[in-house]
Amino acid sequence: MSVNPYPLGLRLAGRRVVVVGGGVVATRRVPALLDAGADVLLVAPEVSPALRAHADAGRLRWLPRRFDSGDLDGAWLVHVAVDDPTAAASVSAVAAEHRIFCVRADDREAASAWTPAVTRHGPVTVAVLGGGDPHRAMTVRDAIRPLLHARKGPLLTDSVEEGSLVNTPAGGTGRGGRVALVGAGPGDPELITVKGWRLLTEADVVVADRLVPGLLLDELRTGVELVDASKIPYGPSRAQEEINQILVDRALAGASVVRLKGGDPYVFGRGGEELLACAAAGVPVTVVPGVTSSTAAPAAAGIPVTHRAVAHEFTVVSGHVAPDSPASLVRWDALARLRGTLVILMGLKNLSAITGALIEHGRPADTPAAVVQEATTGAQRIVRSTLVEVAAEVAGAGLRPPAVVVVGDVVTALNPLDLLGPETR
Repeated sequence: MSVNPYPLGLRLAGRRVVVVGGGVVATRRVPALLDAGADVLLVAPEVSPALRAHADAGRLRWLPRRFDSGDLDGAWLVHVAVDDPTAAASVSAVAAEHRIFCVRADDREAASAWTPAVTRHGPVTVAVLGGGDPHRAMTVRDAIRPLLHARKGPLLTDSVEEGSLVNTPAGGTGRGGRVALVGAGPGDPELITVKGWRLLTEADVVVADRLVPGLLLDELRTGVELVDASKIPYGPSRAQEEINQILVDRALAGASVVRLKGGDPYVFGRGGEELLACAAAGVPVTVVPGVTSSTAAPAAAGIPVTHRAVAHEFTVVSGHVAPDSPASLVRWDALARLRGTLVILMGLKNLSAITGALIEHGRPADTPAAVVQEATTGAQRIVRSTLVEVAAEVAGAGLRPPAVVVVGDVVTALNPLDLLGPETR
């Protein structure tokens, strides 16, 4: 005789939750725990790059070793995300001894708690338990989700529209496989487009960058292959070759593949290279634009990139290569002479050299400047300054990537200190 579980919403803010394991399952589950305000303790000898990024940013505490029974001291909940049944059983035995509810990724029947299929819309969270059948729970969850969004017209369809294909290879794969390059937006999981979200929920394989919103991964279907692109070895060029090959191989095997990229696939996202690789292999590709941080980060900080009588243009450049490097393709001398807004992505490391080059080539030293860290997320921070001082002030404030730099009079156009809440400066 089966016993129905008792549904409950846990208020975990400030309460200890232990996650044992540092792989794909933990990578998917931790963002929701952090979003709930939990005090997360991660125990694993090795962790994924996404989890390491959370640890480096101070969002959780990581113990780089195997589980010890003392790790559950003070815990309210434990997630066991390891594929070793013996190790998982030992953790759940300690949890039972301490009367701590335990979620087990390896064996739902041996767990004392289940994670439901979840969909979120603003303050509303719907969690569905399918009587131990995750596929049933996902089906019900997916039927409910369109009602929450309350959009007119169909939200879910059976397949990608052929008219949306960017490339039209002769004959296609012949086995139904395809790739979608999807922009996940600047950080807030609700800023993914409806089409991008739909393709994500239909995917068989998801190849995700480190900067994609973690909560999107928490809503993937059971059984989806999640490839952490930031974990692929070799240098940047070789890693991109490996990513291209993964996309092609999975699609040629008949899978629906989503390449999930932070921001927009074509704004410094190397989406063009991935499209060309797929086209060369005869794999159909759909490109779903995303909200780019080049406009979203300034907007989240109360900065319009254009404003009447202030700026009639804005220019977006990459700052990952220093201005004096032979590899730089940016004409910093020409940018310095422009009157409009300058938005610099990936420029935090070279910020001092960049600001120096702009001033050297004629941009006034007192030009307003701002840096926005992790825009649209709970970790957003802003430093407002001037072109000559911003690099030193950002370093003093301890801002870290990802961050967007904005240079121009638009930084002060909306009198942000009156409009916005607390910020770094």
